[in-house]
Amino acid sequence: MNESHLRALSFASADDSEELARAELYGLLARLWLAPPDEALLQEFRVAVTQAPEPGGFLEAPWGELVAAMRASTAAAAAEEHEALFHGVGKPEVFAYGSYYLSGFLHEKPLADLRTDLAGLGLARDDQRLETEDHIAYELEVMRWLIAGDDVATCNLEQQRRFFRRHLQPWAEALCDAVQAQPRARLWHAVAGFTRAFVQVETQGFDLLET
Repeated sequence: MNESHLRALSFASADDSEELARAELYGLLARLWLAPPDEALLQEFRVAVTQAPEPGGFLEAPWGELVAAMRASTAAAAAEEHEALFHGVGKPEVFAYGSYYLSGFLHEKPLADLRTDLAGLGLARDDQRLETEDHIAYELEVMRWLIAGDDVATCNLEQQRRFFRRHLQPWAEALCDAVQAQPRARLWHAVAGFTRAFVQVETQGFDLLET
C-alpha cells in the first residue's frame, strides 16, 4: 500500500464536524457487522445524499461500492447472507472475533486483555448480548464512543490511539480478507472493502500523531 495514496481524516476536537463524521462511520460499520441492515436502513441509502466521507480521497471508491451494494440489496437477501457468513449450522464461514485472528482460537488471551482494557475505560459487556467483546462490532462501537463521548478524561485522542492500536488494527484487515474470499459475500464484500479502507486511513492518521 502506498501511503501517498491515502488522505487521512484529520483528528480534531470532539465537537469538530470531521470528528463527528469519524464517529458516525464507526457507528455505521458497527451496525453492519453486528446484524443485517433492516428495510429502514436500506431505504436511507436509497434516498439520502450519500457523498463519500472525503470526496476525491482514499475512501471515495470503497464508499461508492458500499452505497451501491446497499441500494442493490433487500432486507431478506441481506439477512440470508449475514446468516450464511457469520452464523449458519455448525462452524460459520467467517468468525468476526478478534481472538480468532490473533490467537487462532475463540475466547483466548486477546479477549481477556480486551476485557481488562474495557474495564479500565469503565465499560462492561451487556449480558443480553450474545457476542463477546472481541466481536468487530463491539470494538468499532467502542471507537465511536471514544470519539464522541462526553467524558473528555476517557474519550480522547490518546485513548482512541491506544485502543485502536492494541485491539482493532492488528486483525481487522484479516477479517476483511476472510469475508472477501467468500463467494457468497455480496453486501459484506462491500462492507469489508470499506472497513479495510477506513482502517487504513485511521492507521495512517494515528501514525502521523506519533511522528
